[in-house]
Amino acid sequence: MADKAYITPSILKWARESARMTDEVAAAKVSVSIDKLKAWENGISQPTINQAQILAKAYKRPFALFFLSEIPRDFQPLQDFRKKDSKPLGTASIFIIREIQQKQAWISEVYEEDKENKIPFVGRFSINDNPKAVAKDILETLGINPANYKLGNPIKEWIDKAESNGIFISRSSFIHTRLKLDSDEIQGFAIADPYAPFVFINTEDWPAPQLFTLVHELAHIWIAETGISNEIDPEITDKDKFNPVELFCNEVAANALIPYDIITNLETHTFSSSKEIYSASKHLGVSSFAFLIRALNINLLTFDKYRKLKHEADIEFKAFLKKEEERKAKQKIKENKGGPNPYLLQLNKNSRLFTQTVLDAFRGGFIEPTKASSLLNVQVNKFAKLEAQLYK
Repeated sequence: MADKAYITPSILKWARESARMTDEVAAAKVSVSIDKLKAWENGISQPTINQAQILAKAYKRPFALFFLSEIPRDFQPLQDFRKKDSKPLGTASIFIIREIQQKQAWISEVYEEDKENKIPFVGRFSINDNPKAVAKDILETLGINPANYKLGNPIKEWIDKAESNGIFISRSSFIHTRLKLDSDEIQGFAIADPYAPFVFINTEDWPAPQLFTLVHELAHIWIAETGISNEIDPEITDKDKFNPVELFCNEVAANALIPYDIITNLETHTFSSSKEIYSASKHLGVSSFAFLIRALNINLLTFDKYRKLKHEADIEFKAFLKKEEERKAKQKIKENKGGPNPYLLQLNKNSRLFTQTVLDAFRGGFIEPTKASSLLNVQVNKFAKLEAQLYK
């Protein structure tokens, strides 16, 4: 008979519930009935050691935690800036938030213990300031000029500049292959820490919304408002349903990505066709919708002209989505044949800056191999493959 794991029942139940996992899903993980799982959670019987280890892995908790006498203190939930009727956070969203919180807490503690200087722009402004001033400061601090992107890939330039200024940028669309993130739940979040600010971007969406989300979350850093966002969109109706912080950060993002002096000096200011709009918006790395809303808000467009161009853009966007579906289908076939480099995916998920910091600490003997492996979610003997992606 397999050895029993004499776990603390209340902790087993807490671990499942804090992972936002239903008893049906959890029971399926260990191939037992729901009644059997509930018996474990109520202390009527005990799982085997192997079953408890499987559940610990499923809940993303250390196995030893199940044997504590009482429920441990956990990371505090991030403030939820989403609409009140937003889709509840599911298991994938909870896991990515917890993972980033763990990374952020570690690096922040290291920097504070080493007496590193606090980052001056974290909390430099508040929601009571002018969003144009915040946008201007973000551009100047990061050294970005939207009129002259250097790399031909705006989001990459934004990420590189943000990380060179001490902001950790994590990007992913999944926890693992069977647990995907849902952009209806979460598009991004920010941890506005003065030593180690972190931004997470859900990459489920296409690049233009990702860039808008990134700059929106940077605005959270600049006003020191840690929290979760979704429905980040320049075209917001029913503004009463939105948190004022979200509306403010959206306005900052619009001003930073489509500055007034740039949009008014573009040849497209005549706005004669949606093709011109698409060309200008592509250069700036934003969607046609974001571009049109910005033009409408600063009175470069009448509402009738906006409605006409938006209708044209809607048609083109549907065609774009069809092409995207075809591209994703081809990508899926490609992934089934080998897929994208797993170390590149993990690098983006960790953040390049975080990965380099942990590897430097490991090479310098400042942290144990097991700790480095845990922080990076990569086996120590695979570090070279992960590090190789840093220089590509």
